[in-house]
Order: sequence, then C-alpha cells, then structure tokens
Amino acid sequence: MFGWKSKKSELLKFLPEVKGKYIPGEMLSKYTWFGVGGPAEVMFCPEDVEDLKHFMKNKPYNLPIFVLGGGSNLLVRDGGIPGIVIRLNTKFYKKTEIGENQIICGAGLKNSELKKIMTDNNIGGLEFLVSIPGTLGGAIKTNAGCFGKELKDVLLKAKVVNSEGEELEVSADDFNFGYRCSFFPEEWIVTEMTLKTIPQKAEKTLEILEEQKAYRQKTQPVNAKTAGSTFKNPDGLKAWELIKKTGSNKFKVNGAEVSDVHCNFLINTGKAKAKDIEELGNKIVENVKKETSIVLEWEVKRVGVAE
Repeated sequence: MFGWKSKKSELLKFLPEVKGKYIPGEMLSKYTWFGVGGPAEVMFCPEDVEDLKHFMKNKPYNLPIFVLGGGSNLLVRDGGIPGIVIRLNTKFYKKTEIGENQIICGAGLKNSELKKIMTDNNIGGLEFLVSIPGTLGGAIKTNAGCFGKELKDVLLKAKVVNSEGEELEVSADDFNFGYRCSFFPEEWIVTEMTLKTIPQKAEKTLEILEEQKAYRQKTQPVNAKTAGSTFKNPDGLKAWELIKKTGSNKFKVNGAEVSDVHCNFLINTGKAKAKDIEELGNKIVENVKKETSIVLEWEVKRVGVAE
C-alpha cells in the first residue's frame, strides 16, 4: 500500500497520465480557513469529469484519496495527507446552468458565488448557502446549514464519480443526510448537483443576504482564521452554552484560542499549528464532559497525520 513514507517521485510513477495537473508536496495550509496543515503527498486537479473518471479507472486500487473542498470546516494535521488530494477547481467544476425552479452547479463552485448568480437571474431560495464558507461539494458532505435551512432542503439530485471511474446520477435521499452530516459511500466524488430555486427579484435576495450578513457580523468572528462551528449542538442544547458554562471558553493552547465573539469558534491567532487547535478542541471536550457528563462531538473534520 502506498504510504506517507513514499517519496513523491515514487508515487508519481504509479499515477496515470491526465489532462489536469499533479502537484507533489503542495502545502494544504494555503487552502484551509484555519491556515494550517501539512502537505498533500500529491494534489490532483482534474481538468473535467472525463479526466477524473480516467484517473479513478486507472489509479492503483489501494491509493488513499481525499477530496478537498473549500477548506472550511476542516482541520488538516501538520503531517499532511498521504496519497492523493483531489481538488475540483477548474472552470468545468464551477459552471452553472439555470433551469425552471432549479439550478445545476459544479461541485467546485464557491457558496459565496451564488449571490451574483441569484441576483443576475432573479432567483432565490439559496441565500442561506451564500454565507457558509466553502464549496457546494463540501456542503453536501456536511449537510451545511444555517438560518433554519440545510443543504438537504434544496438538493434535488447530484452526479458522482465512484472508485471505478463510473459516473452515476443519484437522488438526494441517497446521501442519507443527518444533522451536519451525510452518510454515503466514501468512494463517491460529487461533481455536480441540482438545487431547487424560487422566482425572486434581485432586490429581495439582496435584502435577505444583508440581514444574514449583519447577523453573522454581530454574532460570529469575521476576518479571523477559523473553520466555523467547532462542535455539533447536542440534542436540545447549545455547544457554546456548555463551553461558556464550564469555563472552557478561557482555554488557550499556544496560538489557538476560543473566540470571544462566539465560543463555539476556535481561532488561529496567526501562530498556531494544527496540533494546537486540535489539542484546544480536545481540552474543551474533556472539560465539558468532566463538568456536565455531556460529550461534545466535533463538527470540524480532522484529517491527515500528525507531524
């Protein structure tokens, strides 16, 4: 099996020729909202879906693969990610097609880019996604949501490429969405999705977006190195209240600390490593459990290996 100890050149020897590009040793800290993370053993940016299908058909069967979205809601450990990190960032994966009460979007489209698309085409219904950091592909994985709506509420269907390089069209139900999560085969790489929209004047869309922006600026840290909500809310409870009640909001680990605006957000003040942020999060989990017997569950996905 290919492992983290493999030399970059050795791994590249076993990879198929592609139209896109391979980038060995690419530092993932450049792509994460926390601004931390070690290198990808090899990053692969496929040119289009045919390029991705070709890669998946011809790659070594035991090659570890991780799909990187917008880098939000993600903590990449300092040792980086072994194997291949796939990033869908070409124009092909950012294309859109407007239909009747629906829009088809590439998985690499940034959520924030929906603002212009909605206002230019007088459609609405996706405002909640605009303020969520990251890409639409990543939003499916986490069933991203806010302001009373989740991705599952607007997803009609999607296209995926599996480990055999086959392109499949799947329904929203096939993702088995839950609270801030989904349960579908790890091998599936989402390439495209169809979302429900409603007819809506641009002025109304902008009004909703401004209200949501004002709320976030008042209640959440902005212009900070953070991955968003760190922990899921336990049933009937709020993670931030548990953190504050137990005094865990005062914890710090080197350059990692708890936001003083919203204590369910961890902040990289600029000098933290991934291990500092993870240690801080685990310290909060342990303290909340000790004081309340409630175990907080990480919402931020932690990936990769330690340094």
